Amino acid sequence: MTTRQPALVRRVALAPLALLLLLGLSLPADALERGPYSVEILVDGVPLAEYAARDRSYVEALEGHEYSIRLSNRTGRRVAVALSVDGLNSIDAKTTTAKKASKWILDPHETITLDGWQTSSSVARRFFFTTEEKSYGAWLGKTHNLGIISAAVFRERLPEPQPLYQPGEGEEKRPARKDEGGRDAPSAQAPTERSKSARSHSPSEPQPELSDEMAATGIGREVDHRVRRIRFDAEASPAAVMEIRYEYHDELVRLGVLPRPFAYREDPLGRREHARGFEDIEFAPDPYR
Repeated sequence: MTTRQPALVRRVALAPLALLLLLGLSLPADALERGPYSVEILVDGVPLAEYAARDRSYVEALEGHEYSIRLSNRTGRRVAVALSVDGLNSIDAKTTTAKKASKWILDPHETITLDGWQTSSSVARRFFFTTEEKSYGAWLGKTHNLGIISAAVFRERLPEPQPLYQPGEGEEKRPARKDEGGRDAPSAQAPTERSKSARSHSPSEPQPELSDEMAATGIGREVDHRVRRIRFDAEASPAAVMEIRYEYHDELVRLGVLPRPFAYREDPLGRREHARGFEDIEFAPDPYR
């Protein structure tokens, strides 16, 4: 007699200090051992083969097929993962910095599988491979980053240790540095909000011309995917950023990621250049020897 396991709540981050949780069953972390964190693209539950080339990782997109994204945390610390597909956050479809992005929460040694964009607190819509012209990004008018899946991992901030020495009543704390106008000066290590926003695309910026042959991700059928917010204090910088480029077969060949077919299949002159007068010298096979 088997005992049915209760549903677990999965945690994800939507804003600084606020995250979402998914309602579902935890999956075993059977991803390849590639480090403390990993991201995989699944079709019919099977990871797509990854090809290392041009200092990137590539997978072959299968047009019309739905796909899922599997995130794994193999560390002993809770993490938040900002996940973008075609430059669009998988929770709210916004284009932001990784730090500001809504995030999914993974417990220590946890693996979760995401099937699509979160369109409400209980429903997601499936990822599927399509063309640029039919992509979700094209529908939203955000097409600068088609063909890439990116995951930025943030560890949970640990409590700061309390100082052993506290200033006495007669001692003064060191005043904050002031600028010439008497205002608190910003830290040199923290970029201002203006500088951050200046790096993002302007909504009025012209969009690139789209192709009906290049791969992109569409937004498909609804699936149940319950979420809720939780608090999470993330570190200022990501511990890891993982990216996977996806293209259809012909584009991977053009990029040199996949080998080209034999020359004679695509070029008559190449076929003639491979012509030979004799094959290796052989004789008829003798069944008695």
